[in-house]
Amino acid sequence: MNRLRYEQTLPISLDQAWNFFSMPENLCRITPDWMCFDIKHKDAEHMYPGMIIEYSIKAVAGIPMSWITEITHVEKPYFFVDEQRQGPYRFWHHQHHFRQTDAGVEVTDTVHYSLYFGMLAEPVRRLLVLPKLKEIFSFRRDALERIFSSRSY
Repeated sequence: MNRLRYEQTLPISLDQAWNFFSMPENLCRITPDWMCFDIKHKDAEHMYPGMIIEYSIKAVAGIPMSWITEITHVEKPYFFVDEQRQGPYRFWHHQHHFRQTDAGVEVTDTVHYSLYFGMLAEPVRRLLVLPKLKEIFSFRRDALERIFSSRSY
């Protein structure tokens, strides 16, 4: 099992953070263009426990693939969890936490993931997957700073 954790403070209220992050279409705004991230199906505008979201992405060598996630836990406006039901990972569990601070809202992403093929996957994870995940979360950090500093949300 592998774990990534990213924290960022945004100059917004807890309600503003929740309204932005709980809308699946905003994922497109904070995902790099090279992923060709496209929501194919969602049930509602805002997340709820049991919601299934189907995406199309190009994560590996530009090859399109389907990624289906389920929103398994929601405690508005403090956190939600998405888990992969179909996609490139053997296991994907992504926690999104929001905490009001004096400086704004602290956004914490914690991802637990593993790849197929057990220990044989470790070189692939280290050389390809981990750098791409770091690139995605770095892009996300920059995009959120642009979005919320300009108040264009």
